[in-house]
Amino acid sequence: MKKFLFSFVYAFQGIKEALKSERNLKVHCGIMLIVILCGIYYQISIVEWLACLCCFGLAIMAELFNTALETVVNLVSPEKNELARKAKDISAGAVLIAAIFSAIIGLIIFLPKAF
Repeated sequence: MKKFLFSFVYAFQGIKEALKSERNLKVHCGIMLIVILCGIYYQISIVEWLACLCCFGLAIMAELFNTALETVVNLVSPEKNELARKAKDISAGAVLIAAIFSAIIGLIIFLPKAF
């Protein structure tokens, strides 16, 4: 049980570390806060909240995976390397896809309410 509980401690330490060092994660969290405030203001439905929560989770998770991958790539390949660049670019592309689709879902939810 103790090991299980410590796994949460380590996970939260990882999130804290990423928040300290990753500008894009801070941007995602800021946008998440804005969307939450807009959701409260526009009184979005439960289904709309669920869609927003899924988008939050996907975007933050993608950013955390990207950060972890970039950290490991930097560890094993500190010098310039074409394969390292490719891995980092693909990982960043995954974050971009998550962000684009989250933005589209946000627009579908909020544009009709705003106009």
